[in-house]
Amino acid sequence: MNSRIAIVDGIRTPFIKSWTDFDNMPAQELGRIVVRELLERTSLTPDMVDEVIFGCVCQPADAINIARVISLYAGIPIEKPAYTVSRNCASGFEAITSAVEKINSGVDEIVIAGGTESMSNIPFMYRKETTKIFMSISKSKSFLEKLKWFSKFRLRDFFNPEIGLKTGLSDTVCGLNMGQTAEILAKEYGITRKEQDEFALMSHKKAIDARDKLKEEIVPVIVPPEYEKIVPEDNGPRENLSLDDLSKLKPIFDRYTGTITAGNSCQITDGACAVLLMKEEKAKEFGFQPLGYVRAYGYIGLEPSKMGLGPAYAIPHVLKKANLKLDDIELIEINEAFASQVIACEKALDSASFAEKNFGLTKPIGSINRDILNVNGGAIALGHPVGTTGTRIVLTLLKEMKRRNLRLGLVSLCVGGGQGGAIILERL
Repeated sequence: MNSRIAIVDGIRTPFIKSWTDFDNMPAQELGRIVVRELLERTSLTPDMVDEVIFGCVCQPADAINIARVISLYAGIPIEKPAYTVSRNCASGFEAITSAVEKINSGVDEIVIAGGTESMSNIPFMYRKETTKIFMSISKSKSFLEKLKWFSKFRLRDFFNPEIGLKTGLSDTVCGLNMGQTAEILAKEYGITRKEQDEFALMSHKKAIDARDKLKEEIVPVIVPPEYEKIVPEDNGPRENLSLDDLSKLKPIFDRYTGTITAGNSCQITDGACAVLLMKEEKAKEFGFQPLGYVRAYGYIGLEPSKMGLGPAYAIPHVLKKANLKLDDIELIEINEAFASQVIACEKALDSASFAEKNFGLTKPIGSINRDILNVNGGAIALGHPVGTTGTRIVLTLLKEMKRRNLRLGLVSLCVGGGQGGAIILERL
């Protein structure tokens, strides 16, 4: 029988709106900061870590296998391996569940897992024709030959780069971007603009109210290049935001009949997060009091054009694995990719027809009590650095479970490309 895997502790950077305070900080530096801080806070020496596993969706070209770069930058010995995982928005989840598998298999004893993303630094991409000309110029051996290739440039055609962020947030299978999939759910489940804006406003209010609590999971960051400014907290939550403010924003994915706006969608954000995992026995040996334990986890696939329903599929999947009901769960985090997406998941989980069609059940999976959902705000207010969020919601949930002395919690998120992930966490 496998031992319980403890999540001993964790830390994250502030979550910062892209192209603001972290604009000059690459993803590997954000990752280094949290790994180094985690070692300091747990008093582990770097040589005690068996492996580092990090999630990252948009790996920088100068830090391929970014987990290895982070590991070395953080002072982990060179003989200790590290690897990067990517499951789109669930990459931070995948790092944690991969660590669980490595520890349970006996390959590793102590693993640092996490996620990092600098959405500020996702590059623009030139068209294939443009890169071909650049390559030809670089290979040309004479001035005339170079001039010949330069003459082929057409400003309008060749210097109109693709925005890497936009391309990355689109699904090549269904041909839709993530916002368009959220519009599909809003229409299918009859979710009004007002409902979405009210949900978004609630996220901001919760995050503002929770600022002091959230500081417990944040390491302040000194910002380059001058290193004169310290960023101590998330800069996404908006004080004094009103429903009227949100109602004035225009739809961005369907200008005429759409309801998804920048205000009821997750923010584009930079940030990193890391957690320390080991077997329960190992934690006791070190004298640690773990934040909690991984009880069960699971991933499941669904129609890519309805990817936002991922939690509605993953939650019953993981509840069955853990032999639990939704009513047994005392605290829940569902990533707020879009307000419509979370609301659609609520409706699906509470639908008898959804439960019967997809899981052969005779009654709904259950109703989510919003009093226990995303109690410190979610990605609409805090932001969603895509490779990081999975780890962040695990850490946030465990910290809150400790404050409330709760036993069972659940984290879940949707995944671009049509997947859902969920993890059940428990405390003694």
